[in-house]
Amino acid sequence: MTSPPRVLIVDDQELIRTGFRLILTARGIDVAGEAADGAAAVEAERRLRPDVVLMDIRMPGMDGLEATRRILARNPDCRVLMLTTFDLDRYVYAALAIGASGFLLKDVTADHLANAVRLVGTGDALLAPSITRRLVQRFAVPGDEAPAVHRDLTALTPRELEVLTLLGRGLSNTELADTLTLSEATVKTHVARIFAKLDLRDRAQAVVLAYETGLVTPGDG
Repeated sequence: MTSPPRVLIVDDQELIRTGFRLILTARGIDVAGEAADGAAAVEAERRLRPDVVLMDIRMPGMDGLEATRRILARNPDCRVLMLTTFDLDRYVYAALAIGASGFLLKDVTADHLANAVRLVGTGDALLAPSITRRLVQRFAVPGDEAPAVHRDLTALTPRELEVLTLLGRGLSNTELADTLTLSEATVKTHVARIFAKLDLRDRAQAVVLAYETGLVTPGDG
């Protein structure tokens, strides 16, 4: 059995930090530390080396987006879950593009919070592709500057390009297998190769890339 991840909680509201700490520790998850702003989060992550960072987006001083960018640039193995009040937030989209593993609304239930931390601690993304798709349909602009994702798709085979396109439309591995008449094992191999070639962390970032390169456009079914 894998040990539970160590967590750093970052929020400018002490009440939220305390509540999250109590919820997680009661469920056997180790809270390594807390930080009240982005700059403190960057320093705490360097010192404590948590597996997962719960990162508030909007904070005074250095915000959660910049803190996430700095943390992931130095430690790509760290997993960051963004905390937000709105599920369709431009900052959430930007955070996914730079490599955050998902987001949680601040009114999340206790069990959902703990389960989310455990999930991203295993290296998976929290977001269902369909939710990510709603974000990128609203905010992605093909060719726009900003997200730190690899834009050159020429390294992909025609089949991998097809798989990435379907990933961008929100299909699961099972749906990909059915659509392409492949086994799920083969689909997983294609997805893993796409991630490796394009330096993507997870499916959420793959959806962002598919839209930003124009491979998928809003309205594609």
